[in-house]
Amino acid sequence: MSVPLLKVGAVLSTMIMITNWMSQKLPALVGLDQHFARPGTSEKIISVLYPGEDEGWQVYGSVRGKCVCSIMTPAQGACGGDPRHCRLQQLSDHVLNVSQYMELLNQRTAQDLQQLKDSETLLDALETRLKTAHDDPHSVTTKSLQELRWSVSQCRPLRALLGRLRADAGQLESLKEELEKLKYSLSVLQEHFTLRHYQRLQQRASVLQQHLHTCSSQLGCGRLTGISAPLTVRSSGSRFGSWMMDTVIDSSDNRVWVMDGYLKGRRLVEYQSLGDFASGQNFIVHHLPHPWAGTGHVVYNGSLYYNKHHSNVLVRYDLASGGVQQQRSLHHAGFNNTFPYSWGGSSDIDLMADEMGLWAVYTSIAHGGNMVLSRLHPDTLEVERSWDTGFPKRSAGESFLICGTLYVTNSHLAGAKVHYTFHTATASYEYTDIAFHNQYSHISMLDYNPRTRALYTWNNGHQVLYDLTLLHFIRTADDAWDAETPHTD
Repeated sequence: MSVPLLKVGAVLSTMIMITNWMSQKLPALVGLDQHFARPGTSEKIISVLYPGEDEGWQVYGSVRGKCVCSIMTPAQGACGGDPRHCRLQQLSDHVLNVSQYMELLNQRTAQDLQQLKDSETLLDALETRLKTAHDDPHSVTTKSLQELRWSVSQCRPLRALLGRLRADAGQLESLKEELEKLKYSLSVLQEHFTLRHYQRLQQRASVLQQHLHTCSSQLGCGRLTGISAPLTVRSSGSRFGSWMMDTVIDSSDNRVWVMDGYLKGRRLVEYQSLGDFASGQNFIVHHLPHPWAGTGHVVYNGSLYYNKHHSNVLVRYDLASGGVQQQRSLHHAGFNNTFPYSWGGSSDIDLMADEMGLWAVYTSIAHGGNMVLSRLHPDTLEVERSWDTGFPKRSAGESFLICGTLYVTNSHLAGAKVHYTFHTATASYEYTDIAFHNQYSHISMLDYNPRTRALYTWNNGHQVLYDLTLLHFIRTADDAWDAETPHTD
């Protein structure tokens, strides 16, 4: 009978030690430094030390010749949770384990207590027999009386053990209640740290956004160096078509516009967001006053620009009012499949926008079928300046414009790549070899959006996005001075 009592005593002592240790070490374990108040006061100061707001995030400014803007990701595990939260979780697990063990111990103690109660009943019976024997000595033999006295003397310590066990069981129950309170306090503390961690992540994300905005505002125009793997947003419509968002950089308009088909279409579908477009929900259908030709449409600063069917007339359609604001002929530009891209589809005139404004790609007999790039006034549609790129338009699969540089693909089919580049800043060209994955093997629309810095494509009935890798250059003050200072040998 003494073994269970020893177990209870050992566990109770251990739990008291653990409770005292928790009360002393818990704040340090979770990163709280306790500083006690000045003598004679009752205040208690708890300071929580967090990493600095910029910890793990670094933005390097521009250096001579180019901008090196780098965002350093946090150290490994920094986003995985506050380390104090992890220690709290470990401590909670330990408390849970002790609680489970105490529950098992409580069950065993209850069984031992019941056995002792049964033994107490036997002891009562022995004492009754012994009293009867004393009162009536002739009822038992002398030997039996001696054995009875010896048995009672051996069992009497059980009463003391039973009393101590009952007291220990009561203390064990009180300790269980204290442990439950401690578990609740730990859970509240965990929720507190989880909330604080979430708030800290929000603050870090806000700081990072500010750094990115500052870095982006310092960037000059970028030169294309790579195209990502395709991201299919949706599969809808016919084999040919166009989809787009407003291309003005400072626009807050997140609507998506869809024009299915390349010939005589009038149906313009408006989706409120990219998510709505991806799910095919929440859309409005507009009917244009004039049919379109090709897929070279663009939305720029709240207006849709497109090529009027069976003509070289450009149409500016105001999306807010639903009316035509301007029409103008693109003089000498071929139309009606005279000088289309390699895939045909009345793609003679391709309207596009970049960081510098609104543009048109086309050609004419006078230019021998070479691609002409013209910058247009967005209100009047007048040609402000033109460049002959020197690349045959019928040999191009598609083209897009980034920062005044025209990028031309060598095919609209599988295996296509960016093959030719024309720079308007220097009126020069170069051959390039920038591969990209033409997943669905037939591109009928390929446009760059300077606002999202991504390529939008219509590929065989699939609407696809590509991320871009751009190399940015900045002309520093020293560079400008060097350019203006004559060099002598």
